[in-house]
Amino acid sequence: MRLIAALFIATLSWSALFSSVAAARTARVTLLLICDMYNLSAQDGRGGYAKVAGVVAAERASGRNVIVAHAGDAFSPTLLSGFDKAENVIDLLNAIKPDVFVPGNHEYDFGPEVFRQRIGQAEFPVVAANLRDKDGRPLEGIADSRVFEFDGVKVAVVGLTATDSPQKSQPGDLRFRDSVETLREQSNALRENGADIVVALAHANRAIDFQLYASRATDVLLSGDDHDLWVQYDGAVAAAEAKQNGEYVIAIDLDVQIEDGARRKVTWWPDFRIIDTKTAADEPRVAEMVKGFEADLSQEFDVTLAKVGAPFDSLNATVRSGEAAIGNLFADAIRNSTGADVALINGGGLRGNRAYGVDSEVSRRDVLKELPFSNKTVVLEVTGAQLRAALENGLSKLGTASGRFPQVSGLTLTVSRSRPAGERITAIAVDGAPLDDAARYTLATIDFLMNGGDGYDMLKAAKPLAGERDGQLMANDVMVYLRSLGTLAPKVEGRIAVRE
Repeated sequence: MRLIAALFIATLSWSALFSSVAAARTARVTLLLICDMYNLSAQDGRGGYAKVAGVVAAERASGRNVIVAHAGDAFSPTLLSGFDKAENVIDLLNAIKPDVFVPGNHEYDFGPEVFRQRIGQAEFPVVAANLRDKDGRPLEGIADSRVFEFDGVKVAVVGLTATDSPQKSQPGDLRFRDSVETLREQSNALRENGADIVVALAHANRAIDFQLYASRATDVLLSGDDHDLWVQYDGAVAAAEAKQNGEYVIAIDLDVQIEDGARRKVTWWPDFRIIDTKTAADEPRVAEMVKGFEADLSQEFDVTLAKVGAPFDSLNATVRSGEAAIGNLFADAIRNSTGADVALINGGGLRGNRAYGVDSEVSRRDVLKELPFSNKTVVLEVTGAQLRAALENGLSKLGTASGRFPQVSGLTLTVSRSRPAGERITAIAVDGAPLDDAARYTLATIDFLMNGGDGYDMLKAAKPLAGERDGQLMANDVMVYLRSLGTLAPKVEGRIAVRE
């Protein structure tokens, strides 16, 4: 009897062991990340919606369990979105159908009502756990998270929209909760409800990314906003960002091991694949959509914005040598769009090299010929001393036609032609008051100058309030301003008075 009992116990032990081994399973899940899409079509052979859609289609056709995640910034700033307030983008995203999308700061650029309208048109899930209306309620059409199940593995994706949107964009009275706190709450609740893997899909700057990463509240962080190519894994948390414009798409292949039993055990390992879209084939349907939108855009270019009531020109000798009427007009445009104290652009950024006669018309195409570089309007906080140094740089080649010559708004300056470079300004007034070198002012300018272009290195040390990742296209700001005026009669009015 003892022998029989021993054999029975041994049989049970081997049975339990084989049962345990049989319960060990493998699931494979691919997280496919795209973010920060501002160009409809490829640039230098990379990016654009058709190529991104081609990558998505290929991944979905591979037979893998794929979650296509978009980390935000799609609605703006693009030329066409400046005209149709992102209707074209919603159509393109509906064609690609991401499995989950989190709003970036640029989703709010056209205000909260347009944001709600576009979200209502989305045929794909939108998530943002830290976004609420003015009364603290979730917005219609936006969930906190979405849970996917593949081969018995539950993957929960938590959305975290850009918390700095009120400073960067126009979200109105929408409310934004702290991303890290929100992620901790969501992660705990989702894990209690059976989530095996938690993914944070965030539109956040790198400082917040690192806070989310360090919180250990997520297994994977998929981010947008910084426009760089970033992957990181420390054995506990994986993270990625896929640059911008679809130049790259990042795939994270998760090899998930599951052991069922009295206590479920889930382990995983990430395999990062950086997909260069230069080698990607266009998805035919999306390529046709892009072609149609670009044809629409071409027609939009010929729309008249305003009529000319007094002659002015953008001849190189005019805009690069002294105060120019068109320089005043365009500088006024970006100061108006941002509400900054002063504005500064470089004369060399105006490239039309043409005259505008009385009763002629100015179209969108004319503005784009004047501003062909796709520069963005940015806002900097500068000291009076930094502003003075910037203006001195702009005047350093006075007497010759120079692209750095400043065209300004919101200030006046008196300049001595006979004084040496760097000491030519004898007086500066901002809104009629003398410049205070120690005071702080808001400066609207363009990303080219913010990054030190044309010798404006002193602006690199200024504090960005709305940087190049957040600004609107200057051309769009100018178009809106010209249309609001209706009739254009800019003039040289003594903003820059040059004396001997």
